[in-house]
Amino acid sequence: MEDRWRVEDLARLAELSVDTIRFYQKRRLLDAPTREGRVAWYGSEHLDSLNRIRDLQGRGFPLALIGRIVRGEMDPADAPLAAAVLAAAGTDEAPSTTELLSIADLASRTGVPQPLIEAIVAEGLLAPRSSDGEPLFAASDTAVVEAGLRLVAGGLPIPELLALAREHHAATRATAERAVAMFDEHVRTPLRLTDLTDDEKADRLVAAFGELLPAITALVTHHFRQVLLAVAREHMEDVGGAAEIAAARAEDARLAESEWTP
Repeated sequence: MEDRWRVEDLARLAELSVDTIRFYQKRRLLDAPTREGRVAWYGSEHLDSLNRIRDLQGRGFPLALIGRIVRGEMDPADAPLAAAVLAAAGTDEAPSTTELLSIADLASRTGVPQPLIEAIVAEGLLAPRSSDGEPLFAASDTAVVEAGLRLVAGGLPIPELLALAREHHAATRATAERAVAMFDEHVRTPLRLTDLTDDEKADRLVAAFGELLPAITALVTHHFRQVLLAVAREHMEDVGGAAEIAAARAEDARLAESEWTP
C-alpha cells in the first residue's frame, strides 16, 4: 500500500514543524497534497522533497534558488556551479561550519556603530547572506570593517569614503558583469552543448569556475594596486617636497620587491 500521511505525521517523519511544511508549500518548494474531502494526504514524494530541501539548505542554498532546483527550472549542471559560487561568496569553509554574525554581532565585534555598518552594506562594500530576511555576515567580514576603521583613523572622512565606495562599487560591478557574461558565453554555453552527462558538465563547470575565479581576482587586485601606486607616485612627484618625494620613492622601491608575479 502506498505511503500516505496527514501533515502532522509528515512533520514528525521529516523532523520539521507543520508551519514549516506549510511555509514551503506557500513558497512553491513542496507540491500540494492530495485531498479527500477535508483531509490532505502527503506521500513519500513529499518526504523525499523535504529531505532534499534540507540537504540543499545545509549546502548553503537560499530558498529562492532551492525553489528553482526542486521545480526543475534550473539546468542540473548549473546547480553545483551555483553551490560553488555561493561558497566562494561566503568563506572557504563549508556552510555548516561557517560562523555567521548578525549585524548587531558584527557591530559589537568590530566596535563600529550599527548604522555605519548598515551604510557600508548599502554601498555594496559588504554583501551579507540572507536567512529568513535577516542579513548575516561571515566572520571574515570583520576584516573589511576593520580596514575601513583604519582608513577613518588615518584621517579620511567617512562621507567621502562612502562616496568613493559608491563609485568603486558601480565600476566593479560593471566589470564583474562583463566577466560573468564572458564565462557564460565562452565556457558554460559551449559545455552545455556537448554530449557529456549532466554530472560531467557540472564537474567541469565547477572546475572551470574554481580555476578562473582566483585568476581573475588576482589580476584585478594586482591591476588596481599598480594603478593606485602609479597615481600616488605621479601626484607626489607633482606636489611633494624633496623629502616627501625621496620617502615616496623609497617606499615604492620597497613595495616593488614584493610584487605579485603571474
